[in-house]
Amino acid sequence: MELHHKKHHQTYVNGLNAAEESYAKAQSPKEQIKLQPALKFNGGGHINHSLFWKNLAPESQGGGQLSAGPLKDALVADFGSVDAFKKKMNTVTAAIQGSGWGWLGYNPETKKLEIVTTANQDPLLSHVPIIGIDIWEHAFYLQYQNVKADYLNAIWNVINFKEAERRYVEASKQ
Repeated sequence: MELHHKKHHQTYVNGLNAAEESYAKAQSPKEQIKLQPALKFNGGGHINHSLFWKNLAPESQGGGQLSAGPLKDALVADFGSVDAFKKKMNTVTAAIQGSGWGWLGYNPETKKLEIVTTANQDPLLSHVPIIGIDIWEHAFYLQYQNVKADYLNAIWNVINFKEAERRYVEASKQ
């Protein structure tokens, strides 16, 4: 994860800064429009990874521990059980072809938790992000030797459910 944080995330930050600088210097709307893909890709990469790092905690600091509370209650209500949620989240996320993100999101219209995916570095706009799982190969190719299923099964040991619950409680108030 250190390589992931220091190299990959930093690349998105650098790319976003460069795109924003170019945008500010652009002489015409056409030049600004041409920069939209770089802004979306690098901006999404920075936003998604910023959420991702907060999603994680070492087991010694509570990672993987979901206590009784509003988030657990909602997972049981919306998916039948916490294990059923994890299984569905892993299945949907593993099915992403190429690069992308698996998300547990809060749908403000239905007031329910839902599993959704986004391609590449597209940020989650349709839901409030509660938990995001990076499924780009850079997230798991070294430690899990490119075996998505092993990575997805292991990530639950370091998910910061306290942060996820904080996001859920905040989102459900709106």
